[in-house]
Order: sequence, then structure tokens, then C-alpha cells
Amino acid sequence: MTDNSGHISAKEFLERLESYRKGSISRRHFLGVTGLGLATSVLAGAMPGLASRARAQGNIGDRVVIATWPNYHDPADFEAFKAATGCAVDMNVFGSNEEMLAKLQAGGTGWDIVVATNYTISTYVGEKIIEEIDLSRLPNYDKTATDPRFAGPGIIDGKTYAIPRNVGTTGFCLNTADFDGTRPTSWKDFWDLTKGELSGRSIVHDYQLTAIGNALKYFGYSFNSVDPKELEEAEKLLIEAKPHLFAITSDYQPPMRSGDATMSMCWTGDATQLHRDMPEIVYILGKEGGEIWSDFFTIPASAPHKDAAYALIDFLLEPNMAAKEAQFHGYATGDSRVDALLPAEMRESEILYPAAELLNALEFGAAVTMTNPQRAEILARFKSA
Repeated sequence: MTDNSGHISAKEFLERLESYRKGSISRRHFLGVTGLGLATSVLAGAMPGLASRARAQGNIGDRVVIATWPNYHDPADFEAFKAATGCAVDMNVFGSNEEMLAKLQAGGTGWDIVVATNYTISTYVGEKIIEEIDLSRLPNYDKTATDPRFAGPGIIDGKTYAIPRNVGTTGFCLNTADFDGTRPTSWKDFWDLTKGELSGRSIVHDYQLTAIGNALKYFGYSFNSVDPKELEEAEKLLIEAKPHLFAITSDYQPPMRSGDATMSMCWTGDATQLHRDMPEIVYILGKEGGEIWSDFFTIPASAPHKDAAYALIDFLLEPNMAAKEAQFHGYATGDSRVDALLPAEMRESEILYPAAELLNALEFGAAVTMTNPQRAEILARFKSA
């Protein structure tokens, strides 16, 4: 539905975007309905330096394919890249790093860029899935501007294999307009509400790291635990919760926006987007801890369009462009140049920059969780229960 100014609602935009992704509507129709056609031309004109640097990459071809996350990129920025270079961006959206890894191990993905989370990088390097980054081809990357905590996982044996993209946390969101109880503050509250007052209205990620990790937090265990007995307890909780769930999905914004769900495991950017459009939706970090993470741009060794991959990554790393992306997806970037360009409401956001006592309790995902067979089996049994 459009408002009096001709703008479509956030809900309709997401519905149109999903139709475009599935091929149900044409690119021209999508751009026309959402107004991105005009936005793209304005953006390209407003950033001539950026456009000229993208063109300076040379003849990069007409296509680049990126594997990434839901609600993570502004389509207008991809259109601006195409306007600058003639190279169209195809976006493949996934809900978990494990799903991406399985596709890459099987081969033949055709992906040129993979947006990967910190705990996956060492596995990708060990299996020779990604290649070392040629930093000379990314003039917009400034290592000194990024907190080493967030850049560090991308560097293995002194070589850079991954370029920081965003940083964030994993908590849960709650629609307070649809809940009149005491506001939850912990993962124990999350699971107890899921099995109780919010039965049928709660969502868990389709992602073993967070689904299992946040079940472990119910008992006060490490988010990254691979202890068999602790994992057994987490599985029992997941199986108990399964009949009470609205869904197991990593694309939870649509049911949260429609009101079909009241509470969901949630990443920082989704929380920012939801709260921006629906202030009654709040973001909660469990006081027992949970996950802090950083995402990276990586280039698969099998990438068929590597010149285009470098061009797109550099295009998105330019500080003004990265700040524009951040205002769309709602994540902090960890790049001091970019964060300084963000509006005050983002720089002061408790979603993006939580209180120290909450932040200090969080853990980075550990590489061992990605390949632990018991965790993989638990998620499979949970989903099929």
C-alpha cells in the first residue's frame, strides 16, 4: 500500500523484493514500483568519483554473483554498481553458514563473493575454498580503520583471506504491542515464553550455531559448547519447544511485520530495521550472554568473475557507500571512517552499541561448532521432530 506521498510501505517493499528474487516480477517492474529506478540514477550522479573508480577496474564483464544474507544489501546500491560498470549483481540469499559451506563443498555454485561469518574463515581456508585477497585491488579498504577484534578472523598465517563487512550481535526481538507481560531479559525467559505464554508465536533460527547456542545459554553453558552432555540438554530443550514454535526460519522479518509472530531470535540489523519501521518491536540481548560476530567479504577460489568480485567489494567498501548500506541494513560496520558518517540515531543506538555489561557476556562463534557432527545432528533432529 502506498501512502499519500507515493511511497510504498516497508512491508510491501519486502513483498515486492521477494517477488523480484523469485522471478515473479521483472526488474523493470520492481524498480518502477519501488522507486529504485529513480534512486539509482540519482545515486550514480551523486557519487561520480565512486562510479569512475568502479569503471577503472576495467572490463569486468556483465555479471557478478554474491552469496549473502536476507535484508543485507540495498538493491539501489547494486543498481548503482551496474549503472557505473555495466555489470549486474545477482544475489543468492541464505540462512546459515553451514548451508553455504555445503554448497561450496559440492562445487559449481558460480559464486564470486561469499559473505561469511568470522568462525567460518579458518575452515574455508583449510579446505582451500577461498583465496587470499589481493589488497592492491581494494583501495577503499583501510585495515587501520577497523578494530582488530573484527578484522582478525580474516587473517590466517599473516595472509588476508577476508575483508570485514559488518559487526553485530544475536539476541531476540519482541513485539511489545502484542505482549503485556513482564519484558523478558534472558534466554531462559525466551524459551520459557516460547513454551508458555507465546506458544505458537515464537521463531527460532534455521541455523545450528544460534539455535543450539541460545538453547545452551538457557542452562548457562557456553554458546560454543561441544560437550556431549551439555548438547544433549540443549537438544531436549529444542525438542520440547518445537511444537510451540510458529516457525524455524532465518528470514523472520515478514512474520514479525505481519503480526503472525510476536518473538523471534534476531540479528542486529533485522532488529534495527524492524524497530525503525515498527517502534513497538524491541531488541533484547540475553543477560546470560550469546553471540557477537563479524561478517566478511570473501572470494571463492572457484569464482568465475573475479575481476567483477574485486570491483563490487571495493565499490561497497567506499566509506560513503558503506554508510549508505549501513543505513539500509542497520548494522554497525566496525570501520571508524564509516561509523563516523552514520546519523546520530544510529551512532547512539543501543541495538548497535549495547551496554558494556551485555556486550562483555557475548562470545564469538568458534570454528569447531561448524564441523561438530553432534551439533549438525541435533539441528537435523530438531527440524524433523
